Amino acid sequence: MAKPFGLQLPEYPWEAVAPYAEKARQHPDGIVDLSIGTPVDATPQLIQDALKAATDAHGYPTTQGSTELRKTIVDWFARRRGVSGLSAEQVLPTVGSKEMVAWLPLLLGLGPGDVVVRPSVAYPTYDMGAIFAGATAIAADSLSELDDDTRAKVRLVWINSPGNPTGEIRSREELAELVAQAREIDAVVASDECYAELGWGDWESGVPSVLDPAVTQGSFDRLLAVYSLSKQSNLAGYRAAFIAGDQELIKNLLNSRKHAGMMVPWPVQQAMTAALSDDEHVQRQKDLYRARRDALQPALESFGLDIHGSDGGLYLWARPAPEQPQLDSWSTLDRFAERGILVGPGVFYGAAGEGFVRVALTGSDERVAAAVKRLQ
Repeated sequence: MAKPFGLQLPEYPWEAVAPYAEKARQHPDGIVDLSIGTPVDATPQLIQDALKAATDAHGYPTTQGSTELRKTIVDWFARRRGVSGLSAEQVLPTVGSKEMVAWLPLLLGLGPGDVVVRPSVAYPTYDMGAIFAGATAIAADSLSELDDDTRAKVRLVWINSPGNPTGEIRSREELAELVAQAREIDAVVASDECYAELGWGDWESGVPSVLDPAVTQGSFDRLLAVYSLSKQSNLAGYRAAFIAGDQELIKNLLNSRKHAGMMVPWPVQQAMTAALSDDEHVQRQKDLYRARRDALQPALESFGLDIHGSDGGLYLWARPAPEQPQLDSWSTLDRFAERGILVGPGVFYGAAGEGFVRVALTGSDERVAAAVKRLQ
């Protein structure tokens, strides 16, 4: 029998949510979709204007991005993330951050026998990236959790802070410890930081980057930070992101992406430059999310849930309170669907997510108010 064509991948997990979405749609006042964190607010006008002004894009853009954009990214890291010492040769625009998460193991040359470490509760694409490369993904929050044989095979370690779905944030000390562990075995540390502008409570003033001087100890060797403008600037539809860090790794990624024709469109590059040069719209958007968060959290608690983590990002990570029946993720999902609300099942993010649900803050003010009313 002939071998079938196509990658034999697991079914895309969100297909399993369809019956709950249909149930939620039956609510007389319509569905409140808090499942996927896609922005619902308008893209700021200054960014739209920059895109429109660049629509005469008759030539191919460069893979490495314009000098202006790369310098703007360097300035943004210094101004917003406290990262100094980067050069324009150490940053690279990407077609959204998900493509970099998915393809980084392959572009780094990983393959069979190599291990990719990702957080114990994590975005599924980290595992898919390992599968695409033929490597093995292992869930762990520290390399000390691995035995010696496994640790020796680790080539890439993913960090996600603030985490999706948990909202947990790693301190500079925790990041520095993990970087030191990875350097002992010559592994690359890649930090997915796309929610970094959305720290809450103690993290309002800023979330540490893996490129922070207190973490790098003076060297960007084997370190990469991935960032997306989807959340901070409502640019999910633009596919606007970048990666920065180790100059030799960036140089190699650039060469591979040139061969593959992976280029950020010129109008999007101009929009990115505008977005990264303006801080006011970022604060306005964060304030919108803060208000929605402040409304949803007590409503979820009144619904019998406890909030865990959730110190940053666009989600509330919740499970039944100890005095409540301890339901699995799908049963809690069904409780929400009965009230016309769709949330995400925690089990999507690994076995450690069983029993949890992920509630996105990305509903309009009107839809969030409707959810609060139904939960109370």
